Amino acid sequence: MVMLVVLFRTLSVFPLPLLHALGAAMGWVVYGLSPSYRKRLRANLIQAGYDAHWRGAVAEAGKAAIELAFVWCANPERVARHATVENWGLVQARLDAGRGIVFLTPHLGCFEMTAQQIALRTALTVMYRPPRKSALKPLVEGARARHNLHLAPANLSGVRILAKTLKGGQPIGLLPDQVPQEGEGVWAPFFGRNAYTMTLPAKLAQLGKADILLVYAERRPNGAGYIVRFVEFDGDLSCTGAEQAAAINRAMEQLIARAPAQYFWSYNRYKQPDGVVGPDSEATP
Repeated sequence: MVMLVVLFRTLSVFPLPLLHALGAAMGWVVYGLSPSYRKRLRANLIQAGYDAHWRGAVAEAGKAAIELAFVWCANPERVARHATVENWGLVQARLDAGRGIVFLTPHLGCFEMTAQQIALRTALTVMYRPPRKSALKPLVEGARARHNLHLAPANLSGVRILAKTLKGGQPIGLLPDQVPQEGEGVWAPFFGRNAYTMTLPAKLAQLGKADILLVYAERRPNGAGYIVRFVEFDGDLSCTGAEQAAAINRAMEQLIARAPAQYFWSYNRYKQPDGVVGPDSEATP
């Protein structure tokens, strides 16, 4: 693990176009060597109707892995120069009105970049799950806990921190397409198949009387940087927990449709967590 930290810090000095080129090649190596990875990536693409993008998805997955060295370890000012922001006015209007914001970011594009760009403009608290390898913890936490960017643990204590932050009119960030643990989610359709989906985003938004905004960072071709885009959430949250989760999943589908090759298709989104009873039936497309 120490060697991995050294590797990341070494890679961070290279230009982003070179890192993305290396990442694309690495994506193909992993795809060729791992049958289980290859099977899941293609199955999820087919389920979502995006199998035509599989070649791009292979390369983008490799870029997503290697760009972490740049985003986490390079000088923050250098990283910031590689991003442009669209529709910040959606955010500023809510900040000016003193309203809390729940930023929802799926595993699309460079999701680490979204938090950094928001934190350059306002304080942000994000839910954080420590890496399984303890040796990586200082690297990951140091990269994420930067100026204006605060971490809340993925437990009850962290939920309280997020709720308090929203009530104070400050924004928080969540990854809504992570599979939650038992008791923290409901089954809701995601690309036509039931996926165990967290209920926390809608609960926090209602508790803090906050607005939901969607955000993602799309990679530009040839390592030219990122475009961080903010998008209105138009789902209805005045309904049951299952309907709220379904509305948020639909919003994630709409974001993914903007850059389908850049979604994290190898993630086991449809797994059944320990202790969770499976869905009675799968949703229809």
